[in-house]
Order: sequence, then C-alpha cells, then structure tokens
Amino acid sequence: MIFESHAHYDDEAFDGDREELLASFEGKGIGTVINIGASLAGSEATVKLAGQYPFIYGAVGVHPSEVEELSEEGMERLRVLCGHEKIVAVGETGLDYHYPDPAVSLQKEWFARQLVLAREVKLPVIIHSREAAKDTLDIMQAHHAGEIGGVVHCFSYGKEMAREYLNMDFYFGIGGVITFKNAKKLKEAVQYIPMDKILLETDSPYLSPEPHRGERNSSLNLPYVVEAIAGLKGISCEEVVETTERNARRLFNLTVQPD
Repeated sequence: MIFESHAHYDDEAFDGDREELLASFEGKGIGTVINIGASLAGSEATVKLAGQYPFIYGAVGVHPSEVEELSEEGMERLRVLCGHEKIVAVGETGLDYHYPDPAVSLQKEWFARQLVLAREVKLPVIIHSREAAKDTLDIMQAHHAGEIGGVVHCFSYGKEMAREYLNMDFYFGIGGVITFKNAKKLKEAVQYIPMDKILLETDSPYLSPEPHRGERNSSLNLPYVVEAIAGLKGISCEEVVETTERNARRLFNLTVQPD
C-alpha cells in the first residue's frame, strides 16, 4: 500500500469533501497518511484528524511562513501535542526565503527551537527549505540534526545538497514536481539518491503532478509520482511502493501495519 508521508488534509481546500475523499483511500491503494501541521491551529487539527482515522498519523509544527505566531506559550502547546500517541514527527519547520516575510532572523530562531524540541521529545523532524539551501543546512549541522533524524520535504535542490543530507542520514520527500518537464535538477537528484532514502509525498492540496498540475492535489495522485520514480530508477512501480512504505515506517517508527 502507498504510504503518503506529507499532506495537509486539515486545509480548508478539503472542507467540502474531506470525509468522502479520505474514505476512498483504502480502495485506491493508499494505506497510511502523515498529516502535517503547518501552524498551531493546523497542528491541533492534525491531532484531531489522527484521532478520527486509523490510517492517519500526524506531525506537529509551525511552517517558516507562520512563525510570527510562535511564542514560549506556543512552543509549550507544540510540546504537549507531541505527546499524543499518533504524533510521529515535529514539523514542518525550516526556512522559506521566497517571500520577504517573516524576517530571516525570526525564521532561523524558531527553526532552531523546533529542532531542539524534536530532540527533546525524541521524534524525527520534517524539514521545509525553499530558496534557503545554505542557511537550512548550516542550522541543521549546528544542531546535529543527523542525531535527530528526519526528512527533507519536497526536496528541490541538486545532487550536491542531496549528498549533504545523505551524510546526515536524512530521507527525501519526493512529490508531484518530479513529473514536471522542467524538473531536470530534481530528476538528477532522484537518480542519485538511494531508494532506501526516498519517501512518497504530495503536499496536498498543493503541487499536483502532471497531468493535473494546477488542480487541487490529493494522495490519489501518488501513482503518477510512483511511475516517475520507477522510470528514473529503472525499477517496477511495485518496488517503489514497497520500498518507500518500508522507508516511511522505519523513519516514523511505525512497524505495525495500521488496522
């Protein structure tokens, strides 16, 4: 069964058909989903979703674009949420320099704090890094992120940066962008990254693969990602599904198939 390692089903884009969509997953080969908190409210909604659906697990954290909401009280809320039995990671957290705000200094501060939290609660971390390759790596290295473990979500850099993350024993989240015709750098990186370090993801409702680019994304589109990876690696789609599920279960410490 396909293991979806990064989706946002708490997002308002799913308010109209969330229950119906999630109910369709098992019949379409989607076995497990990690719902990702991107804000304090999103993290709390993630805990609620994980409690409602046996196949959904969660990560709690604050996306770099939302860090202006964070405070000591907010960090304590995240710490409490980390104690929920179905929360398996901290994140997504990291750096995003695509827009001028929030300030770089603020992003760095709360990224570092969430890395410290992940270490304290002994959970892997889900990294968001957009147009911030060097600073992301520098902070991760300074905090010995290799000892924490985790995944670089929506990996978008080249082979050289992939090598740095492999040196930290990190995983790589690969989603719909791998199907884009202009994703040459990412395709080269996926050819380089060992299969035992690749996870499947969508970032739903964002980043739909071809031929649905521009539409709302969901885990039902993951077969397109599987096919693209299989082609780049010269292996079967079945092997991609089996290997990435095994990888995700290893990272998130989910050794038992959910009911």
